[in-house]
Amino acid sequence: MPERTESESRKLLRRLRDTLATPGKGQDRLDRITHLIADSMGTEVCSIYLFRDAETLELCATEGLRPESVHQTRMKLGEGLVGRVARTGLPVNTANAPSEKGFRYMPETGEEIYSSFLGVPIQRVGEKLGVLVVQSRTARQFNDDEIYALEVVAMVLAEMTELGVFASDVDGMRSLHKQPVMIRGGTGQEGAAEGRVWLHEARVVVTNPVADDPLTEIDRIRAAVGQLRVSVDDLLAAESLDKEQKQVLEAYRMFAHSRGWLKRMEDDIARGLSAEAAVEKEQSATRARLEQVPDAYLRERLHDLDDLSNRLLRILTGQGSDTGAEMPENPVLVARNIGPAELLEYGRKLKGVVLEEGSVGSHAAIVARALAIPLVIHADRIVTEALNGDPILVDGDQGIVHLRPEETVARAFRDKIAMQAAAQQRYANLRDLPALSKCGTVTHLMMNAGLMADLPSLEGSGAEGVGLFRTELQFLIRNKMPQRAELAALYARVMDAAKGRRVAFRTLDIGSDKVLPYMKPQDEPNPAMGWRAIRVGLDKPGVLRMQLQALIRAAKGRPLSVMFPFITEYGEFVTSRDHVMRELDRESAMGHVVPETVEVGAMLETPSLAFAPQAFFDLADFVSIGGNDLKQFFFAADRENERVRRRYDTLNVSFLRFLDQIIGRCETSGTPLSFCGEDAGRPIEAVAFAARGLRTLSMRPASIGPIKALLRRVDLSEAREVIDHAMAEGHESVRPALSEWLAAQPE
Repeated sequence: MPERTESESRKLLRRLRDTLATPGKGQDRLDRITHLIADSMGTEVCSIYLFRDAETLELCATEGLRPESVHQTRMKLGEGLVGRVARTGLPVNTANAPSEKGFRYMPETGEEIYSSFLGVPIQRVGEKLGVLVVQSRTARQFNDDEIYALEVVAMVLAEMTELGVFASDVDGMRSLHKQPVMIRGGTGQEGAAEGRVWLHEARVVVTNPVADDPLTEIDRIRAAVGQLRVSVDDLLAAESLDKEQKQVLEAYRMFAHSRGWLKRMEDDIARGLSAEAAVEKEQSATRARLEQVPDAYLRERLHDLDDLSNRLLRILTGQGSDTGAEMPENPVLVARNIGPAELLEYGRKLKGVVLEEGSVGSHAAIVARALAIPLVIHADRIVTEALNGDPILVDGDQGIVHLRPEETVARAFRDKIAMQAAAQQRYANLRDLPALSKCGTVTHLMMNAGLMADLPSLEGSGAEGVGLFRTELQFLIRNKMPQRAELAALYARVMDAAKGRRVAFRTLDIGSDKVLPYMKPQDEPNPAMGWRAIRVGLDKPGVLRMQLQALIRAAKGRPLSVMFPFITEYGEFVTSRDHVMRELDRESAMGHVVPETVEVGAMLETPSLAFAPQAFFDLADFVSIGGNDLKQFFFAADRENERVRRRYDTLNVSFLRFLDQIIGRCETSGTPLSFCGEDAGRPIEAVAFAARGLRTLSMRPASIGPIKALLRRVDLSEAREVIDHAMAEGHESVRPALSEWLAAQPE
């Protein structure tokens, strides 16, 4: 067969474009396309296989194979040569298909007479849509230009698929961005919300994959790449960058200035693609190659490639977040990931957040909790599936997202939200009443906070104070270390808003998953057990001293409560407390007003502190159990690992006995003890904690009403008997017994 020239490739694309422009149903169009490709490439067979679901390919159109096999022939991802192309995202080119490893013969198609096989993926930026195949009787390998021509056609098919050209009546075709989709992720923040999708970085849709004038398109791509390079160079010129940030941006610039990258896109344009389609074709091809690389560092460069390609597409199309598109009513933010500062910019106008990545302890999760908005993490493919304005339901309790839900699902979801709203109204009537159980026991309910925006919830929720104020958020949302005066002013506003209620300020808890953008990241194999929290403070006393000075000055003579995170041994607490005493003496000597009283406490987050000398419990003014961390270290179950974090029960008898020991040690020394964490805001857990003797619980504001309502209608002494009996019976967890008892309690 004669070598195909570039002009012939463009000719094929123009014929394809004209075919797609002809009115007709989706199946008719696919049939015409397979005929066109077979005719243009001089092959006896052309077939289009599309994904029926995430694991199944279906023959949806063919020229040359038996017509009756269309919509009957199916194969699993990775099965046969077609499945191999779909799985790897790479072409398969062979002169003797039956001899290839993994070949699967499908007798219903009549393909046994065809020896040569060329299959290329139909994909768009990592989104696998199907496989395009040509076959011939003659035993030969297809040349590079033929492979290229088929890849370009597959690229156009992918773009047309994105625009819904084929989905109208093709039985095996998933109608992208139109069908209902349910995505199961993980819970980042509980709650439920209904709204419309707002993409943090809007998806660019290419509407003109084929171009008539290659010279004009090459001029466009060169101008756009030039603009991109200038923007990257400007980022690198910023004086605020540290060494590590510069290294990352240098790698970023290497991509942008790659001559090979631009050359490959220009070659694509010369063969008939538009500038936008050439960007996406190169992005898809490079993605497919990098995804096969075992080196984790190189695979991470996918993020750089995607970001650069998306920036370039926005320059070319004018699409994106800066185009003046209006945020819909009740927006639900959808993103691959997002930083705390960016999320705070959206603020409380968001109804919910859905992320492809993220973790329960990520910056975004912390801010979502502070904003009291539902968050679902690890929502696989949500950025690919969603478009701006799509209806979306976010179930943060179950970690489920319904995109473009059917009306029956939406109605059931609205009923759930209405029931929650009605319950919250009932809880509002209890706002000023104590959590007084039937046995006469009062449990003090506090709220967790980290932003000024949280403080109005102090009045509305009925919380008695702030059991934990996370001071690290003010450090995380800045590009440089905040000044002492800034922090003092903020802490003073927090205390003003509390109106005399107690606020326990936790000193800077960074490290692990909370890395400051202006601080050198630590390459640690297990950061949750590494250089974090008070360890950072004691190793960098200047930062700790500055924060303590800000807290002392913010108090303006009022009582002050300071709590140190991640104390693991008595000596760490003594040293930390000494810092407070020295700063009090220094502030007094300088003539500044010092707090009327100062409480210095510790968070008990590691089992080691539970076994500290009694002197620790005698010296501490209060102790707060950090339930999230304590549970992960007690069960050796990483709280960031979705496979294990839900495996272990807080109401496991072993863990409750461990809590009993901590409660007993605090009672012996008369040290006030609280439980702070997600479990404090869960009804059954809260009853169990209160029944074991924990008299203060600190939780998110939305949980205070439900917990108070439940505690007011139970007898904690009876609950304790139920727990004791389950323990004596040798049960692994007291949850079943306690749940059964609670269900029998009168409303």
